[in-house]
Amino acid sequence: MNKSVVVSEETLTEPVVVPEIRRTMAAKAAGPAYIVLAGISFSHFLNDTMQSLIASVYPILKATYALDFAQIGLITLAFQFTASLLQPVVGHFTDKKAQPFSLAIGMSSTFFGLLLLSVARQYPVILISAALIGLGSAVFHPESARIARLASGGRYGFAQSVFQLGGSFGTSMGPVLAALIVVPFGQPSIAWFSSIAFVAIVILWRIGLWYRPQIKAKKFVSVDAHPDAPSSRRVTVALAVLVALLFSKQLYVSSLSSYYIFYLIDKFGVSTQAAQIYLFVFLAANAVGAFLGGPLGDRFGRRIVIWFSILGALPFTLALPYVGLAASAVLTVFIGLIISSTTSSIIVFAQELVPHRFGMISGVFFGVAFGIGGLGAAVLGKLADHTSIGFVYQVCAFLPAIGLLAVFLPTMPRHTR
Repeated sequence: MNKSVVVSEETLTEPVVVPEIRRTMAAKAAGPAYIVLAGISFSHFLNDTMQSLIASVYPILKATYALDFAQIGLITLAFQFTASLLQPVVGHFTDKKAQPFSLAIGMSSTFFGLLLLSVARQYPVILISAALIGLGSAVFHPESARIARLASGGRYGFAQSVFQLGGSFGTSMGPVLAALIVVPFGQPSIAWFSSIAFVAIVILWRIGLWYRPQIKAKKFVSVDAHPDAPSSRRVTVALAVLVALLFSKQLYVSSLSSYYIFYLIDKFGVSTQAAQIYLFVFLAANAVGAFLGGPLGDRFGRRIVIWFSILGALPFTLALPYVGLAASAVLTVFIGLIISSTTSSIIVFAQELVPHRFGMISGVFFGVAFGIGGLGAAVLGKLADHTSIGFVYQVCAFLPAIGLLAVFLPTMPRHTR
């Protein structure tokens, strides 16, 4: 593609908006904006570190306030519900009118939520503080995913993986920080993590200064679809399939992130701190897999990566409930590496299916992920109360089999990969 290309609104046949093409052509020539990608990924790291802190302090809250598993699940639901409900709304609004400083403002909700959680003495207050932290996440994810794409230089899978890497490592740090800080010093020490939220606010404000010129002349025009693009009916079916695949992936990950600590304590008699370290091992593997999935999708096609990452985890999830402690740790590493590699490919695939609604699609899929995690945690907690935590993992082991639905995903035009 060394020839000069003149793009006009009258002759344009690509399924994207004119400003997006102009930005993409310029960005590909300059390459990814690595400083912006690093900043938004680090902010994702800080955001998800604070979010994962909630699940990591469940044993403390359960013991202090005599909560059952169903009440633990409701805390997760309160946290995830605000994110799930509001993320598509935020994405739809910012598609029409981008807000460069909304990320910094949204992070303030997380800041106050952490402070409230550190002093909460009643169960309803715990639920409110969890919902505030979820609200911060609802504002953060859709617009930050758009910023990652703008800074990608055309390497969309790579940029989404860098963005996801920060979040995955942030999620993995929650159990470690809880083991080192919250367990020894108690619930009031959660207030110390509000300093992380303040750092994130400063970084996101600076990113907003970079983002503001990118959206000043933003205009959308109607364009014709590429002749090889999927029909609207196939797009609808594909989006439904991607939601189902995300359901299988996220519900299984939720089963581990919310209840793996209790599973290890119940089955192997390990201490709370030791169980948090085992959870960190799984979440760290999850982070590495999330990073690898995007570049692999850019190289081999996102459809192939989605096939492998969902079905590929099935043998390991089926074996997990029947092995010992050391083997469980090894299996969770393989599960985390494989199953998390699909996240970037699913999100970018969905963005390419509906290219003029990046914010809304990102919000829907991040929101679905959060919502499934919250609802799944509540349902699995109820199931654990009526059966056992071990039985929960026997049931969840079959979730990756839903990956067979990937056969219904369309082959995208070559230029959109």
